[in-house]
Amino acid sequence: MAARALRCIECHQTASEFVNASCDSNFPDHLCASLAQPLPGIGAGSDFEPELCYGRHQGPPAHDARQAAVLLLLYPGENSWHLPLTVRPHSMSAHGGQVSLPGGLIEPGETIEQAALRECCEELGDAGDNTQLLGKLSPLYVFASNFLVTPCVAWSPTRPRFEPNVAEVANLLEPSLVDLLNPDRRGSHMINRRGVQFRVPHILYDGYKIWGATSVILAEFLQVVGDLSH
Repeated sequence: MAARALRCIECHQTASEFVNASCDSNFPDHLCASLAQPLPGIGAGSDFEPELCYGRHQGPPAHDARQAAVLLLLYPGENSWHLPLTVRPHSMSAHGGQVSLPGGLIEPGETIEQAALRECCEELGDAGDNTQLLGKLSPLYVFASNFLVTPCVAWSPTRPRFEPNVAEVANLLEPSLVDLLNPDRRGSHMINRRGVQFRVPHILYDGYKIWGATSVILAEFLQVVGDLSH
């Protein structure tokens, strides 16, 4: 365990140094090339799957699963790359109160990428004037709400002019990749669903616990970023 922990710390330090050093370099180009290669897969985020999940995020999805898209939108700031996460209002019927990536259902006639960008604009008011799509991550089956979610990765050369839609966003979080890579922010908590208690891994940021499908998606993305530093 001690050796594994040391390797995790060393990997975090290497990846964090790379992310910091690449803030003004060709990081988006490298990331685009990496996303075009075989991906780590949802299994890369298995450490963030809740107990009793039994790998269901990896599918296969239900025959009536609804197609959805989310956006990981990178932009530079404070010597590192950042991305927006939204805290969903508790009043929302699906995943209320949880931390999410901007996104939603794919409408008829839309591509996955178009849906991800549209949803980001609807939730946050802007996705950047010169935003460029870099690629996609592995689809994820969110069995709790019956969504098949495809994450898209994009970048903007400047921070977008975010104006969160209060009907869909209770709070806007803007963690850096260094924050998300930091193993000191990893933990777990207990939740209760229908009288059953089970443990849920999370990433802690600004007092919020990032868990469930969002953390599983981020885990695969961070694996891709970490591989770039080797």
